[in-house]
Amino acid sequence: MIATADSQLLILEIDSEEAMNALGVGIAAAIQRLSAPLVVFLRGDLGAGKTTLSRGILRGLGHVGAVKSPTYTLVESYDPESGRVYHFDLYRLQDPEELEYMGFRDYLAEAQLCLLEWPENGQGFLPQPDFTVKIASSAKGRCVTLEAASELGQLLIDSVRAVKMTATNG
Repeated sequence: MIATADSQLLILEIDSEEAMNALGVGIAAAIQRLSAPLVVFLRGDLGAGKTTLSRGILRGLGHVGAVKSPTYTLVESYDPESGRVYHFDLYRLQDPEELEYMGFRDYLAEAQLCLLEWPENGQGFLPQPDFTVKIASSAKGRCVTLEAASELGQLLIDSVRAVKMTATNG
């Protein structure tokens, strides 16, 4: 973990796929404690680990089946005990207005959690996220930045920070 002076940011070095999955499980634990609907933006290049992180989150929420990238379907739906999760991949979205035609607002209204990969492709039609995850290559693997954009997002980051500090120190 990399300490930051900004409490709205949490920056982590992730060195393996297993560590990315574990981070997802930790985020899921924080999400369950909040028990409020959340919108999460996932940013990063192709192959950065956005779907791997999403898989960890879904596993942490109790999903036991397959978790596939929604690159070709645009959205995959999951129903863990904590509530409906929609995982969007907007990479192939040609026009943000397509979100309106696919009933995006209905997805938001019934979701406990919306994970959105490539949110920049839906700009203008997407709500403000509660937090954003940015994944970038680093010398040790991946640099993952969690950034709060709402009060709920801040609570989530504080919870993840506390879990990471406990895991590091315990």
